[in-house]
Formats: sequence, C-alpha cells, structure tokens
Amino acid sequence: MPLDPILEPVLAGLPPFPDHIEDWDRWRKEETVNASAVAAQVAEPAPEGATKQELTIAVDGGRVDVHIYTPDKPGPLPGHLYLHGGGWVAGSIHNAFIDIQMRERAVGAGCVVVAVDYRKAPDHPFPTGLNDSYSALLWTVGNAEQLGIDLARFSVGGGSAGANLAAALCLKARDENGPAIGLQLLEVPALDLTLKSPSVVEMGQDYGLTTSDIRRLLGYYLTDPAEAEQPYASPLLAPDLAGLPTAHIMSAEFDPLRDDGARYADRLDEAGVASTFSLQRGQIHHSPALTAVLPAARAWRAETLSVLTAFHQP
Repeated sequence: MPLDPILEPVLAGLPPFPDHIEDWDRWRKEETVNASAVAAQVAEPAPEGATKQELTIAVDGGRVDVHIYTPDKPGPLPGHLYLHGGGWVAGSIHNAFIDIQMRERAVGAGCVVVAVDYRKAPDHPFPTGLNDSYSALLWTVGNAEQLGIDLARFSVGGGSAGANLAAALCLKARDENGPAIGLQLLEVPALDLTLKSPSVVEMGQDYGLTTSDIRRLLGYYLTDPAEAEQPYASPLLAPDLAGLPTAHIMSAEFDPLRDDGARYADRLDEAGVASTFSLQRGQIHHSPALTAVLPAARAWRAETLSVLTAFHQP
C-alpha cells in the first residue's frame, strides 16, 4: 500500500542524523531532552497504574541504569526485559518516549518491565551493549523474587538497534546455557549488519531512516567492518537458530530494515522455532512512537500488547 499520508509532514520535519558529533555525552543529553519534548506532542500520555523504580546495576567494566515498571496488581507477574533503540549510539531509558512505552507495556500487558540503559558506541562499541544487556538479564533473573517476576513467563523485547540486541541476547543465552526466555518481541529489527537485505536499497531514501545513516551508525558501532559477519552482531547470519525462543517480529513497509525481519522469521521457521512476522503496511521506522497522531501507531501498540498478553496466559 502507499505511504500513510499522515506520515508525509512527519517525514518533512525529521532532522537528519548529524555528520559529526564532537561531544557525545553532551549530544546524548540534548537528544534525550529533545526526544522528550517531541514525545509530548506526538505520543499519547502514559497510562496510570504502574510504579517506577530507578536503579543502577553493576556490569562488566562499569554500571548501567535500569528502570523497573511494576503494575498495580498482585504478583508474581510475567517479566519483560526491554532494550531501547537509537542506532547503538543514542536513545535512553530516560526519555519520555521510552517511559511512556514501558508504562503502556507494564499496565497493558500486566507484566514487570525492566528497561536497560546499556552503554553506547562509539565510546563502548560492539559487543559492549550486548554484554551489558546480558548482565542485566542475569541481574533480573537473579532478583526475580524481589522484583515480583514469574520466570516461567519471561520475555525480551526491543526496537531497532534494541531489537538487534534482544535477538543477539537470545542467541547468547542459548549458547551459554543462560536464563530461559520464552518470547522475543522484535520491532523494526536490524538483524543483518552486512546490509544485504534488498530493502536497504529499495527503502534507503526519503523515509526518515536512510541507508547512509545506517552505514554511519555502523561505523561507530563496529570497530572493524568484518564484525558485521559475527552472529552476535548480525543474528540473521547465525549458522544455527535452533533452540531459540518463540518470536514475534514487526517490520514497517517503508523501512530499509524491513526485509531483515521477514528473512529472520523465515530462518527461524526453517530451524523449527515458532515465529510470526507482521508487516506494518504504509509505515516507517519511526511509526510506533506516534500514538497521538497516527492510528496505525495505536494499532501497532495494540498488537504488541496482544502478543505479550497471549504469551502471559497460563
């Protein structure tokens, strides 16, 4: 179908990714403030009915922030570990978009959500973000009783670069006999960092996220382009996907990363892993955040909550 007409003025107003960033810490702080201001205009307010706890946890070589959202209902409850997007260099659990989405997930799907502020490239390139996420997974599982989490109903999720990390996290947990994960919910995932998906070229201009943006971000994230071939960088290239959690993958039609999601669903099916793929027609990479102005974003949100709720049923 054609591009959703509501998105045309949105695309016209999206700022380009900067060609050069002198001070990454300062830029990230400004980006978080700006994102929160935009969220007030284009995202519906967060629902009531969840409490938020802010902690800092130890990871290998440092510490990271985690935010825990607990719905106002008796536990133990299903658990959901969430990894935000931002091209591995940006994004934060401290911006309003993520706070709204995590409250929506906690209240709407009745689960304890743990959002992780993994360290970012280029200061902390691959595989630091993945290792931080794995440390957060181990911490969450180790503190499940105190957090009120039922580990028999535990999922991971992420958007964009965060979906890349979530998929890699499932691979790492399988390979290292780590904690059991029942579901991976991947939204607009980047899964082949060699950029071999046809949509990288087909949708690489004019839709908010460009192919040149992706290449620039990968230059920050990977210290060597050859790292793109590694399964933990590109889960789609893993030689064996057997034994991974059930997956629900959501891609946008007008997104350079679109075909990564479809290809991954096919490979999971071939490996005997239950998976569903949902193409959000007429939508772009940024669509899920626009719930105040875009009916398709509200439908997208409803789908994620429906998938989580179905997984949570005994």
